[in-house]
Amino acid sequence: MGIELTALHWIYVLFIVLIIGFMVMRRDTTLVCIMGIFLIAITANGTLSASISSIFNSFIYAITELLPTILIISIIVAMSRTLTVTGINDVMISPFAKFIRTPMLAYWVIGIVMMVISCFFWPSPAVALMGAVLLPVAIRVGLPAIGAAMAMNLFGHGIALSGDYIIQAAPKLTADAAGIPVGSVIAASIPLVIIMGSVTTIAAFYFLKRDMKNGKLSQEFDTSAAFNTAAASSELLSAKQKQFFALLIPLLLAADVAAMFWMDLQGGDATALIGGTSIFILILIAIAAHKGKGLEKTTSYLIDGFQFGFKVFGPVIPIAAFFYLGDSGFYKIIGEYLPAESNGIVNDLGMALASVVPLSKEIAAVTLTAVGAITGLDGSGFSGISLTGSVAGIFSTAIGTGADTLTALGQIAGIWVGGGTLVPWALIPAAAICNVDPFELARRNLAPVAIGLAVTTVAAMLLI
Repeated sequence: MGIELTALHWIYVLFIVLIIGFMVMRRDTTLVCIMGIFLIAITANGTLSASISSIFNSFIYAITELLPTILIISIIVAMSRTLTVTGINDVMISPFAKFIRTPMLAYWVIGIVMMVISCFFWPSPAVALMGAVLLPVAIRVGLPAIGAAMAMNLFGHGIALSGDYIIQAAPKLTADAAGIPVGSVIAASIPLVIIMGSVTTIAAFYFLKRDMKNGKLSQEFDTSAAFNTAAASSELLSAKQKQFFALLIPLLLAADVAAMFWMDLQGGDATALIGGTSIFILILIAIAAHKGKGLEKTTSYLIDGFQFGFKVFGPVIPIAAFFYLGDSGFYKIIGEYLPAESNGIVNDLGMALASVVPLSKEIAAVTLTAVGAITGLDGSGFSGISLTGSVAGIFSTAIGTGADTLTALGQIAGIWVGGGTLVPWALIPAAAICNVDPFELARRNLAPVAIGLAVTTVAAMLLI
């Protein structure tokens, strides 16, 4: 059932433990990840020059994989700066301020809206919409930026993505691997997604409220740090122009949502539509506000956005580069040095774990959660969930029942860990939009998600 683990697998495990340990101690892990890349490369190929080159190549691979996210964040930040500098932002958020009056209400409203949009278009474009419209309102009523980022993560990358009931990419992958109908996985996942989502978001809400009460979280949001803004100038646009743009921007974003629905745009295509619309908005505002200097100001806003995007992603690229070695990135960065039957380091580790545990419905549930979490370490959330389906199929055959529930459990664990709530580079979109440290966001998500997974695993035992 499993594959024999090599030195490459054990080195990868060693460095995962080191990285997690350094993160818990709030220490930087860049150097550890670089050394891990080098040690894995030299163990694989035995050549010093090629191993050194692998470090650089891993950075190129990571940047290539992350580039769409870097671009959308940079563009949204650039557009947001134009809104703040011209005062349009104040006009836009005034209607929402009437409905969102408290920090806690802001948390739940952002989360629920994020979940609904993410069900149709996946979380990346939803984060962009939240950042442009609701985030300023939430900050204005006192919700800490980290709270807004947690709401986006847990409701979007967690609840919506792990169920994936509309697009159905996740349940199809796991169902095909388990050899059962997609409908069976979806039906089995409904109670588990509800339990996981409820427990996790309520736990996060409790910890957030507690830390706000104790003064551990600042309710201030440093807009200048995120968007490099000066104070809004009342001279750039007239009151009527501000009102015009404050109405036009939501209409354009709503048109994007309608286009996504009718043209069946998802994932990267939906994000690209939001990004292109944001550039269009930026250009219109820059020309209207700065008149003859509109051309130069457009470039200036874009430069500020890109500076912010790469500043935020800079510390993450080496870490992402290391974890990409756990999946298909290994072959592109280092080469064909894994055993022929290998499915990638991370998937091999998951299969090895599944092959050494005794079989019962309780052990099966715990193992599927563990396998799902391990396969999520590459930060994709989707790359390893086929493995969870395969393991669920094997376990269900052995215990005689529970294929659909075990498959759904593995899917939920894999996506909650790797889809954007715990792995730092997967949750960067929300962290960047909210101007919070992605590693701090991952740490704050850790306890609620761990509690949620534990409770959901117990629930799965009862449902098998």
